[in-house]
Amino acid sequence: MRSGTTKSRDARFWNRTARKYAGSKIADPDGYERSLARCRAYLRATDRLFEFGCGTGTTALRLAPHVAELVATDISAEMIAIARERAAAQGCTNATFQTADPAAMEPPDAGFDAVAGFNVLHLVADRAAVLRNLYRMLKPGGHFISKTVCLGDAGWPARLAFRALIPAMQLAGKAPSVAFLGGGQLEREIAAAGFEIAERDRHGSKGRDMRPFLVARKPR
Repeated sequence: MRSGTTKSRDARFWNRTARKYAGSKIADPDGYERSLARCRAYLRATDRLFEFGCGTGTTALRLAPHVAELVATDISAEMIAIARERAAAQGCTNATFQTADPAAMEPPDAGFDAVAGFNVLHLVADRAAVLRNLYRMLKPGGHFISKTVCLGDAGWPARLAFRALIPAMQLAGKAPSVAFLGGGQLEREIAAAGFEIAERDRHGSKGRDMRPFLVARKPR
């Protein structure tokens, strides 16, 4: 389980980098748009959607017009501040942005029709706690939609490089906590939380795609 010290360190890292992150471009726009389209296919206009690890709100604000209500969270208060600024600038009134740790929150039972997390599960140390909370807050028959960086799916030269580079960057305060997940391990963890995998795909359009797109269903 991730300690309070590690959580605080990660929050400080994202607070420091929030404004720079907000100005960065999406590395694979085509893959991103495909993932958004697949996500929207599972949403209805009457749905309540929860997103964790929302960052500066880019994806949340793209999905908000397709649901009745969206609640988005992130551990970084600076990221949430930017997301709120963007929501106000766009006149988005059905999205709420909150600072929260998805592993420590006490969510309402069956309060959401869908839950989502994009490019964030590999940054969560206590994934079991996060997945339990997501399962709890999701209505029976609802969907958990994710896209996750799985460094364990990289070719072996890249894996070796990542394992050497990332710890050095963390020591220098240049990287947050990162898990070396594989896609198979991620699916097993999601299934262990009680979900059934409903869809698996990879939407990347540039080289080897290490970010599986998964949709999991909470049984009725």
